[in-house]
Amino acid sequence: MTVNVLHIITRMIVGGAQETAMLIADYLNHEPDYAGQYRVEMICGPQTGTEGSLIEETRRRKIPLTILPQLRREISPLNDLKTVWKLRQMMRNTDGSPRYQIVHTHSSKAGVLGRWAAALAGIPIIIHTVHGWSFHDQMSPVARQIYVALEKFAARFSQTMIAVTANDIDKGLVQGIGRREDYCVIRSGVELDRFGHPQTPPAVIRQQLGIPADALVVGSVTRLSPQKAPLDLAASFSYIHKERPSTWFVIVGDGPLRPEVEASLAAAGIADRVILTGLRRDVPELLAAFDVFVLSSLWEGLPRVLPQAMATGLPIVATRADGSAEAVIDGENGFLVEPGRPEALAEKALVLLADEGLRGRMGRNGRVRAPQFGARKMVRDVNQLYQAFLAM
Repeated sequence: MTVNVLHIITRMIVGGAQETAMLIADYLNHEPDYAGQYRVEMICGPQTGTEGSLIEETRRRKIPLTILPQLRREISPLNDLKTVWKLRQMMRNTDGSPRYQIVHTHSSKAGVLGRWAAALAGIPIIIHTVHGWSFHDQMSPVARQIYVALEKFAARFSQTMIAVTANDIDKGLVQGIGRREDYCVIRSGVELDRFGHPQTPPAVIRQQLGIPADALVVGSVTRLSPQKAPLDLAASFSYIHKERPSTWFVIVGDGPLRPEVEASLAAAGIADRVILTGLRRDVPELLAAFDVFVLSSLWEGLPRVLPQAMATGLPIVATRADGSAEAVIDGENGFLVEPGRPEALAEKALVLLADEGLRGRMGRNGRVRAPQFGARKMVRDVNQLYQAFLAM
């Protein structure tokens, strides 16, 4: 018997939670290992943004996707109640029976509304993936308390909650969200096959970007949004440039803070040394043109770009932000520094820029570690979880 599964996510922007949901749906629907076992559908809201959209890619992968206009990121009690009711209707057959055996939610808003609706629809198995919590240290205490309360409410409807990092389990338990036995860890998986095997040679990519072939390049693939602290990234580039003026820099990605980033680079006098590529789909080729990878996030779930950089063979300098510390082992495949300290990012990047042997050693260690974060392993783990609950 084919198992009907519904994945719900608030927005299909270019991001880790979105790619995770898309890959699970794609592999369970189409990979020979799961042939005929599942029919996985997706629901998302209509909003995208400057970060880019995965809606077309989801459809190219032949994943049934419904866009629900009412499902929006902003909190609106009346609209949110309408969304719950609409989701409940979509989860039921015309005779009132549950349409799906499993509802699996992602992201904060869809996680709360989707789990509530699934419970009202009588869905037997309700699962939520925590891609980093909705609350964090950078928000006001009142907002934090509201989000914690919402997460507690939604947890009551979950058979289990998947955390992409063990650190998120500890964070949830500290806030009283569920019990330890309510959680499991399944790391967010990445399609790693293309990383480290660029279709366009790095020298050609550098030539296209206007970077000298013999220059050392520090780069990042990130959203230009507050969570990722791109202004800290820009500041770290300024520190590096002062010590090593011949270094070039690349930022792949886009977001609402792009004007501020561009202004910061101009004020530091390094705008001509920093390439902002905007949104690109040839990330494997761009990463292969870097010498050092840097990530400046203030908080994270498990940033997918770190395994991508590891599979490429890049040494990493990242902030010690939640799941980043599970991908990067300090001193082994990169360095970790505290969030909000761009000078520390620069200091560790300078250590790597000065030592080709260290760059190579850390890059090789990262390649060995990267398969732990592969998409196939993630989907195998999700399948095992689904089957365990279906067998109950």
